[in-house]
Amino acid sequence: MKISKYLTATAIGGLISAVPAYAENVAQNTQQDTAADSNIIIVTASKRETTLQETPIAVSVTGAETIEQAEIRDLLDLQSIVPSLRVSQFQSSANTNFVIRGFGNGANNAGIEPSVGVFIDGVYRSRSAAQIGDLPNVQRIEVLRGPQSTLFGKNASAGVISVVTQKPQFDFGGSASLTYGNYNTVVAKADITGPLTDTVAFSLAGKYNRRDGYAQDLALGTDVNDRDRWGTRAQLLFEPSNDLSVRLIADYDKIDENCCIAANIVNGPTSAISDMLAGGKAVDPENPFSYNVYNNFLSSNNIENYGVSGQLDYSFGALNLAAITAYRRVNAVTDQDSDFTGADLIGRNFADTRIKTFTQELRLASEFDGPVNFLLGGYYFDENIDQINEFQFGSQFRTYGNALVQAASGGALSVPMLEQTFGALDGDPTQYVGRFFRSADGFDEAYDFSNEAYSIFGTVDFEITDKLTLTGGFNYTKDKKRFSTDVTSSDVFSGIDLDAPQYAPFREQLLIGGGVDPATAAFLAANPTATLPNGDSANPLADLKNFQFLPPFLNVPNAVEDGRTNDDDLAWSVRASYAVNDNVNVYATYATGFKASSINLSRDSRPLATDLPAIIAGGLNTPNLTSGSRFAGPENSEVYEIGLKAQFDYAAFNITAFKQSIEGFQSNVFTGTGFALANAGEQSTFGIEFDGTVTPVDPLTLFLAVTYLDTKYDSFVNSAFGDISGATPAGIPGISASMGATYTHEFDNGSRLIARGDYLYESPVHLVDGLIGFPNGFAESLKREVKQLNAAVTFQHISGFELSVYGRNLTNDKYLTLVFPSVAQSGSISGYPNQPRTYGVTARYKF
Repeated sequence: MKISKYLTATAIGGLISAVPAYAENVAQNTQQDTAADSNIIIVTASKRETTLQETPIAVSVTGAETIEQAEIRDLLDLQSIVPSLRVSQFQSSANTNFVIRGFGNGANNAGIEPSVGVFIDGVYRSRSAAQIGDLPNVQRIEVLRGPQSTLFGKNASAGVISVVTQKPQFDFGGSASLTYGNYNTVVAKADITGPLTDTVAFSLAGKYNRRDGYAQDLALGTDVNDRDRWGTRAQLLFEPSNDLSVRLIADYDKIDENCCIAANIVNGPTSAISDMLAGGKAVDPENPFSYNVYNNFLSSNNIENYGVSGQLDYSFGALNLAAITAYRRVNAVTDQDSDFTGADLIGRNFADTRIKTFTQELRLASEFDGPVNFLLGGYYFDENIDQINEFQFGSQFRTYGNALVQAASGGALSVPMLEQTFGALDGDPTQYVGRFFRSADGFDEAYDFSNEAYSIFGTVDFEITDKLTLTGGFNYTKDKKRFSTDVTSSDVFSGIDLDAPQYAPFREQLLIGGGVDPATAAFLAANPTATLPNGDSANPLADLKNFQFLPPFLNVPNAVEDGRTNDDDLAWSVRASYAVNDNVNVYATYATGFKASSINLSRDSRPLATDLPAIIAGGLNTPNLTSGSRFAGPENSEVYEIGLKAQFDYAAFNITAFKQSIEGFQSNVFTGTGFALANAGEQSTFGIEFDGTVTPVDPLTLFLAVTYLDTKYDSFVNSAFGDISGATPAGIPGISASMGATYTHEFDNGSRLIARGDYLYESPVHLVDGLIGFPNGFAESLKREVKQLNAAVTFQHISGFELSVYGRNLTNDKYLTLVFPSVAQSGSISGYPNQPRTYGVTARYKF
C-alpha cells in the first residue's frame, strides 16, 4: 500500500523505522527476530524510504528496544549513546541546551531559538521547555548531524533531533510499566491502542514521574533538585483507504519541581559577608559535589506544555501529499534564589513566560519509476511570546551592599555616607537616605516578541546509473521578528552617575585624602573618565561601579532602535551517492544552512555598540548606559562531508569525515541573571565520526561510536571576553566515545534474558570561554571530563511480562556542566554539578 510506505515520510522529522520491540506472541517474536538478525533499518531521512545503508546522510538511530533497555527517559539521557550529541540542563527545568558536532545554542532565554532543531512527531518544538518531556511509548529517536535546511523548514543549521512515538494500531494492545529507584523514584507509564471502527484507530497514553531531590538544602532542611512531572497523550488514526491517512494528536505535560542547584566552585572574598548575614555557612565552599547547598527559599519551576497537531497523507498516482498542522503552548513560571547562598541577597528572580506557536507544513513527493524524483515543500511558522520578570533585592542586600562598599574603599565609605553626600550634591541631602540597596528594589520587566517565518524547500534525485545518484536541494527562508520591552529599575544606586560633574568636589576630597596633591586631585576630579598611566581609572569612585547591578534600562523600540529584524536566505545542498556493491555505499555532500536572528529577552539587553553614538546624540541615553546585545544576527553554516556505510551479515559500520563551519555563530553567555549575545566571525570544526556494531557470536552484540572534533574560533573579535580568535570553543570535547555490549539469552519457551552495558567517555575540556572579572587563562583551568557507565539486565517472558534492573552513572562520575560568575559576589564562581548515580527496577507488561 502506498499510504503505508509513505506514512512515516510524512512527519517532518520521521526518519527511521526502528527495529520493533519485543512483542506479545510467538509469531510476532519470530518476525522481529528476523528483522533484527537481518540488521535492516528503514530510514526516511531523505523523506523517502530507504535502508540506513543506502541513505547518504549522517544519522544516528536509537530504537524502541534500546530506549527501554537502557532506561533512556528523555533527551538528557540520549547523549550517553550518541557521542556527537551533547545535552545539558542548566538553571531551570525549562532550560535544555542541545549541541551537535560542537554547534548549538539556546538557553533559558525565550528569544533564543536553538541551532539544533527538535521535532516530535513531525512538529517543530521551538523552545527547550517543550522538548524535555519523557514521552510515553517512544518508537525511535533520530539525530541528523550537520545542516538539514533543504529538508526541514525551521532552524536546522547545526542538525536535527527527531522523536517519533508509536501511532495508533488496528490491533488491540498496549503496555504498562512501573519503576522504583533510589531517591524514591517512581515512574509509571501506560498506553492502550486499538480499533474504534474498521477505519479508525485510537491510542491513549499517560506518564507519571517523580523523585526526591538528590541534593540537600541544609539551610532550609529539605531535599532539592527533585522531579515531579506528569502528562497524557491521545491519538486518532483515520485510514478510510489505502491512499488516505489522517493522524490527530493532543498532549498535555505538567512540571512542578524545585530545580536547579548551583554549587560553589571558587569561594571569593564576599563569602565572609554572606556567611555573617546567614548566621553560619552561606555556601558549601569549593565543594561542588557534596550536593549540599544553602538557600533562603526554594527555587520553583511550574511548566505547562501542551498542543494539538494533525497530519494528513494522501497518495494519488505517483504523487504523495503530506500536510502537518500544529498549535502549541508553553507556560513557564519560575522563581529562583539566584545568589545561591543562605543569605537573603536576591529575594526574587521570577519569570512568567507564555509561548504560543502555530506551524503549517505542506509537502509533495514523487514516486516515479524513471530516474528523476522530487520533493517540494512549504513551511509556515508563527510564534508569540509574552514574558514578565521580577528581579528584587532581598532583605539583607542593603547590609550586604554596605559591606561591599566598605571593603572596596578600605572603610572610607559607607552606604549612609554615600546617600547623604550624593543627596547634598544633588540639592537635597535627604532624597537618597535609606534608598540604596533597598529591599524589594530591582527590575520590573515585560517583553513582547513575535516571529513570523516561511520557507520553501525541495530536493531532486537523479539516478544516473543503478549505482550512482545525484541529489540537489534548496531552502529559501524569510524570517521577521518584532520585539518590545517595558523594563524599569528601582535600584536607586545604579542610577547614580559617578562621573557626574556635580560630584567633582567629593571625588577631589577623596583623592586628597588618599595622598594626591591638590592640583592633580582637582584635575582628576574634573576628568573622571581619564585613565592613569598604570591603567587605573582617574575616578576614586570607579570601584563602586561594580555594585551598580541594575542600571536604568533603555527600552525598545525607540527613535534609534526599531525592535525589528528581517532576515532571508537561500540555503542549498548537492550530494552524490554511489553503491559500490550490495554491502557498501559511499557518498559526498556539500550543504549550507541558516538560522535567523535571535533576540535577547533578558535584563542584559543593551544597545549594539554601533547604535550607541546615535542614542547619545539623540539624548536617549540613560545613566550608566553601556553597549551590549539586543540581538545576535543570523548565522550561516556549511559542511563538506564524505561518508561510507557498510552492512554485512554480522557487522555494520558507518564512518564520516567532515569540515563544518558557521559564519556569525550566535554565542550566548549566561551571566548569572541574564545573557550576553554576540556573533562570532566564524567557528569551524573538522571531525571524524564512526559508529558500528558486530555480532561475533549470536547472543552477543558489541557496539562502538566515536567522534573526533577539532574545533576553533576562526574569528571572534567581539566576544564577551574580548578577542578570542584562534581559541578552542568551550564545552566541546576533542574525543567522545560510547561503547558497550548487549548479550541476549533465549530460553526454549521463547522468553529472553538481555544484559546491556554502555560506557560514555568525553575527553577533558574547559567549561567556559572566559569569566568576566577573572584573569585571562583562568577559565581554561575549569575543566570537565566524563566517564559514565550505565547498565541494565532485562528478563522478557513470553507472556509479555518484563522485569529490568538498571543503573545509570554507576561509576558515580562527577563533573560540572556549566560555570558562571556568582551573582553579585565578585570573585566567586558557581556551577551546576551533574546528576549522581541512579538505579532501580522496572516491571513492564505488554499485551
